[in-house]
Amino acid sequence: MAGVGSYLKKHTEALVKDVGIEPACELTGKSKATLGRYYSDNDEHADRFMPVDAVAALEEASSYPHVTAALAELKGITLSYDERRRNTANKGGVNQDVIALSQRFALLMAEYNTSIEDGIITVNEAKRLLKETLAIQQVLLDMKLHLEEEQT
Repeated sequence: MAGVGSYLKKHTEALVKDVGIEPACELTGKSKATLGRYYSDNDEHADRFMPVDAVAALEEASSYPHVTAALAELKGITLSYDERRRNTANKGGVNQDVIALSQRFALLMAEYNTSIEDGIITVNEAKRLLKETLAIQQVLLDMKLHLEEEQT
């Protein structure tokens, strides 16, 4: 359980820092000290975790659902998080999806090439690779939906 607790605390800290400490205090009604205890790795705070309603409020304001994603990973669940903000609806169908897939794959390979140049993939490089991988997953999901539409 210690490893799981540490993992959740790390993601809780990422969530608070994503939102910002002052806005996090306002959204949750908690003090800076209380929020700090939720992600502290000190033994005295090992059993303290952020309440679910506070996590929900912060994830609504954050750029990514850090704690929800961490919980899903611990359970072996894959989340589909669509953060795309398109100006127009995607009406291109399968052909457009194939083009988007090849473009995303090229971006992934370029990012991988840059990341592996020094022989070490850093945490930030891994995050960028993950972001591109998730974008490819979304394109494949769009493609699947377009193919299913064409069958009917």
